[in-house]
Amino acid sequence: MSAFFAPQLWPFALAAGLMVALAVTEALALMIGASLSHWHADVDHPDAPDGIVADVLGWLHFGKVPLLVILVVFLTGFAVVGFVAQFAARAAFGGFMPLPAAAALAFVAAIFGVRAFGTALAKVIPKDETTAVPDVSLVGRVATIVIGTARAGRPAQARVRDEHGTTHYVMVEPEGPEDSFASGTSILLVRHLSGRRFHAIHNPKPELL
Repeated sequence: MSAFFAPQLWPFALAAGLMVALAVTEALALMIGASLSHWHADVDHPDAPDGIVADVLGWLHFGKVPLLVILVVFLTGFAVVGFVAQFAARAAFGGFMPLPAAAALAFVAAIFGVRAFGTALAKVIPKDETTAVPDVSLVGRVATIVIGTARAGRPAQARVRDEHGTTHYVMVEPEGPEDSFASGTSILLVRHLSGRRFHAIHNPKPELL
C-alpha cells in the first residue's frame, strides 16, 4: 500500500483525488436538487484564441460537451493510465519510470480519452451538440453562465437554446471591459466573435429566461 505514496505517483494520486472530490460533490449537489454546473464558483477559464488552438479545443469538444464532464474524464484518464504505467514498469523492470515520462504518457492518453468520450457522447445525445444552426443565429438569445466567471478577455461557459429548443454550450465574455458574469447569471448574447465565442451583456429582461 505504501507504494501508492511514492514520489513517482503523486500527480496521479492528486488527479484521482480531485476526480473523486468532484464526483462526490456533484452527487451530493444532485441529492439536494442542485448541480455543480449551477453553483456560483469563481473559476476562471483561459481565453480561447483563434487558429490552431481553437481547432485543438474543438477537437476536444470544448463548447460542445460540458466543461465539468471534460475535466472529470481527463482526470480519470490521467490517473488510471499513470498508475497502470508506473506499476507495469515496476513489475517489468523493478522500478518506476521517471516521473516526467510517466506524466507525459498519462497526459497524452487522457487527451485522447477526452476526444473518444466526447465523440461517444455526441452519438448518445446528439441533440445537445448539434450544429444544425449557424453560431451567429444564437445572437440575441438569452443564455446562462454554467461554469466559471466571465470577464473581459477571459470567457466562461454558458448554456443557450436555439429556436428549435436545442441546447448549445458556448464561451462568453462581457462586452463591457469592467463587467463580469458569475455562474448562474442570465445574459444576452449580443455579438458573435468566432467559433463558439460571443460577447454578451446582462439580460435586460430577466423574465425572458
